[in-house]
Amino acid sequence: MTPSYWKQATKELAQNDAVLRDLIRCFKQEKIASRGCAFTTLARSIVGQQISVKAAESVWQKVMGNMTGFSPATILASQDELLRSCGLSRQKVAYIRDLARYFTNTPQPERAWAVFTDQALIMELTQIKGIGRWTAEMFLIFHMQRPDVLPLDDIGLQRAISRYYNDNQPIDKKKMKEIALPWRPWRSVATWYLWRALDPLPVEY
Repeated sequence: MTPSYWKQATKELAQNDAVLRDLIRCFKQEKIASRGCAFTTLARSIVGQQISVKAAESVWQKVMGNMTGFSPATILASQDELLRSCGLSRQKVAYIRDLARYFTNTPQPERAWAVFTDQALIMELTQIKGIGRWTAEMFLIFHMQRPDVLPLDDIGLQRAISRYYNDNQPIDKKKMKEIALPWRPWRSVATWYLWRALDPLPVEY
């Protein structure tokens, strides 16, 4: 599913930012999409922690190829050795199992999450082992499709802002926030286009 606000967001971002105008034009046939499954999105975010988009996709495909279905139940029933053979570290295996237990104990939690503010949902999710602020922000952007998330700790976003707005020089979070001010209330959309400009594969969770 593509967010209902996408067309309006791209129009306003193109009006307010010359860099984004060019990127939106370049990738006009592409859009963010939700996979429609909260558990899968969070699990993919855990897989993607601290590795490249390409490496994360490779690990994920191995996980999917070695399991019959992907759900909290199948994760909890799988042996550690199977998950490790897919390229997951011991720590990530533990994190995904903890996530599976959360969803087993809290069926369909996204019904409650729908009314949470972005910050409240980040606080809820980060109580799950292995989910930090970055992972929660990926969930807000990709699954909840919240329009105005700015993941300042994301390495890809830092690289893109450095390249397109700071002459390839290191950039701090304060300056990132300042650069992103004209993107409000569509900072999630701006972030997606900046990610897309860096990687041959669209970022997906």
